[in-house]
Amino acid sequence: MPGRIVKVSGPLIVAEGMQDVKVYDVVRVSEQRLIGEVIELRGDRASVQVYEETSGLGPGEPVYTTGEALSVELAPGLIEAIFDGIQRPLVAIRKSAGDRIARGIEVSPLDREKLWDFKPSVKNGDHVSGGDVLGTVQETKVVEHRIMVPPGIEGEVTWIFSGQATIVAPIAKISTQKGEVELPMIQKWPVRIGRPYKNKLSPAQPMVTGQRVIDTFFPVAKGGVAAVPGPFGSGKTVVQHQLAKWADADIIVYVGCGERGNEMTDVLMEFPELTDPRTGEPLMKRTVLIANTSDMPVAAREASIYTGITIAEYFRDMGYEVAIMADSTSRWAEALREMSGRLEEMPGEEGYPAYLSSRIAQFYERAGVVRCLGEADKLGAISAIGAVSPPGGDLSEPVTQNTLRIVKVFWGLSAQLAYRRHFPAIDWLQSYSLYVDRLGGWFDENIAADWNELRNGAMRLLQEESELEEVVRLVGVDALSFHDRLTLEAARSIREDYLHQNAFHEVDTYASLKKQYRMLRLIMAYYRQAIGALDSGADFYALVRLPVRDKIGRAKYITEDRLDDFDGLEKELKDQLSDLVADGGLDHA
Repeated sequence: MPGRIVKVSGPLIVAEGMQDVKVYDVVRVSEQRLIGEVIELRGDRASVQVYEETSGLGPGEPVYTTGEALSVELAPGLIEAIFDGIQRPLVAIRKSAGDRIARGIEVSPLDREKLWDFKPSVKNGDHVSGGDVLGTVQETKVVEHRIMVPPGIEGEVTWIFSGQATIVAPIAKISTQKGEVELPMIQKWPVRIGRPYKNKLSPAQPMVTGQRVIDTFFPVAKGGVAAVPGPFGSGKTVVQHQLAKWADADIIVYVGCGERGNEMTDVLMEFPELTDPRTGEPLMKRTVLIANTSDMPVAAREASIYTGITIAEYFRDMGYEVAIMADSTSRWAEALREMSGRLEEMPGEEGYPAYLSSRIAQFYERAGVVRCLGEADKLGAISAIGAVSPPGGDLSEPVTQNTLRIVKVFWGLSAQLAYRRHFPAIDWLQSYSLYVDRLGGWFDENIAADWNELRNGAMRLLQEESELEEVVRLVGVDALSFHDRLTLEAARSIREDYLHQNAFHEVDTYASLKKQYRMLRLIMAYYRQAIGALDSGADFYALVRLPVRDKIGRAKYITEDRLDDFDGLEKELKDQLSDLVADGGLDHA
């Protein structure tokens, strides 16, 4: 017998006669079969958050139980796909129902008719267990999809298929203690339960993003977690897009959670046209997009985060390095707040539910570097980067504060920098990375022995600049010594020539670690040698007007295949400073 609706409150309905359901079970609401999820049980009454528009529903309509938790389908066909928050395929829905998602529409998340070329990697008689790779499918030119034994299954392979098959056709038979099991390519996994692994490891390598302010000053580790808080218009979405485009991850999962429709459209239009610097193929060839725009039902926002992280875990279990971008977790938290209010729960700070911090932690804790199930040496990683949109830019609000308790990297965006057209508008005095010390050895070993020395020197200059600007505001720049004024000049060069990066410039949009090192070394060489020249009697104004300084400012436009040009710039800098000192430090300008 189906349950019956007794109350409708926006996306929340209450149904009675639901004694057979469990929390987080999926139900179908009314004869329109709207999809919903049980989030609270009181006696035989269940509170259900409905992931579709509920207008027109009324008391007495039926609620059908499915007996299954909200799950995602995992199989070839995920890459290049565009889903909504509950893994409905938006492209397939558009073909069958038009531009708007029809209520109650039921479309399989993955194409069950498409044939995939399955190449086995085990043979009859092999012993396999959860996580072992049965075979592979070349899903796109750049992603080899590894078909794994689902967790919890162990036994001997009695039959293995080779050739073309759909995702629901059996491709292997395993003899287990409970009998023979047929395995198709497809797996289903409940989104609110993390996929299992052997053990979690400590992150030891940086996730290179090509963004100088991030990689040099506030790096994030592979398997690390980072937050990008900032007020409206400070460039959070562009930072997320840059990370999705350039981060050295094998797979990108981009979750637009409550994003404005036009921003999500930009992603959907831009990503297929972008060339992946790692492979030369379109970026979509290794990307999964989850689009849950702000005009979609609010409850689906809450599910979209879990849908994204579960897909990320699936690719992690294959041994891939995955980066998941969540934009933005604030709108996800607002969905939590709305549902909590409709459930009439006791509100916490600013109306958010008391369990806000634990829900945020549950999401970020699913990131990390892990030893996967299956082969002994299979490692996978998920790096999670969440944008936070604090109302009015107030970083003391609950979502930001609860996020900062968990993440180890804080890229604080500044409205002031954004107004000055300095992008990315990451405030170098506010931001921090707790991975700096852990990754320092890797940078020194793999990039340059003096990487950390340069980084610390540049950061010290930026901090000194902040202190000196206070003095300048009070008494003017003429009150400073020439040494201090040279510090301001060098800090300005770090800000404008190094930290400022044009996301829309063909060359400047991405800088390799080697290029970042050469750029910073050049700027710091100018500062050190200019201080030495000043002490040797060189004229301050001549030092500021050195012809090579214009070339230092344009060094960001040197292409990756011409990094030897930096040798010429360093020699030119040295020669011009030597000539200045030899001439007695006179200003000939």
